[in-house]
Amino acid sequence: MEITIPGTGTIDIKNLLLDYNGTLAVDGKLLPGLEAVLNDLSRQFDIHIITADTFGSAESELKGVKCRFNRLGPENQSEAKLLYLVNLGKENTACIGNGRNDRYMLRESVLGIAVIQGEGVFTGAAVMSDIICPDIFSALGLFINPQRLIATMRE
Repeated sequence: MEITIPGTGTIDIKNLLLDYNGTLAVDGKLLPGLEAVLNDLSRQFDIHIITADTFGSAESELKGVKCRFNRLGPENQSEAKLLYLVNLGKENTACIGNGRNDRYMLRESVLGIAVIQGEGVFTGAAVMSDIICPDIFSALGLFINPQRLIATMRE
């Protein structure tokens, strides 16, 4: 998706890199209705889901979602997420997250979106993101209706 934002320039988003717990899921359970939205977006973007998998349920919860899944080890998760982003190509990747371990990927991606769900959002993640949305459906809606993204990001 190539988006021209007045006063900012053009961004070309090919990948969506998404945190799982607190972003796509609450208490380890994928939010209802999200599978269909992600599968629709997978027609336009490569979707990558990266997680520390606090509840150990992410892989089974995502079995019907067309995505690449990556479970992180217990150490250096912020850096691991950033490294994953860099290897993916930060200039073509939008990130969505809410936690402390998401802050670097939100800052370094071409577009970082923090979401506030049942877990809340870490203030550092919010500060390092470009946009804050009240929930994941609003965040993903920016890619379904890019005029919303343009309206928010324009100079």
